[in-house]
Amino acid sequence: QVQLVESGGGLVQAGGSLRLSCAASGRTFSIVPMAWFRQAPGQQRELVASIISGGSAHYADSVKDRFTISRDNVKNTLYLQMNILKPEDTAVYYCAAQSVWGSEYAYWGQGTQVTVSS
Repeated sequence: QVQLVESGGGLVQAGGSLRLSCAASGRTFSIVPMAWFRQAPGQQRELVASIISGGSAHYADSVKDRFTISRDNVKNTLYLQMNILKPEDTAVYYCAAQSVWGSEYAYWGQGTQVTVSS
């Protein structure tokens, strides 16, 4: 059974930092893209950052230069380092993985809440 389990969310003041982790099990994701999405109340889910197996990453404009996505293919784990957090970063953050390269994101975690207070 494939599982993605996020951790590391919480409450932080504006300007602070958090590091999210996503531990994958059930299969290896080392050769497919993985990503972090987020969804704030009343808003659509949005892509925050994605990363391919070689480490090349893409970021939403709203988080560029503040967030860093990384992956440890040996540990089958995805990370999101979030710095200089803003109240507008408040959302449930989800990790996701494609089943095969170029497919939709087929595997999703349960989400972890990030709340940034002003």
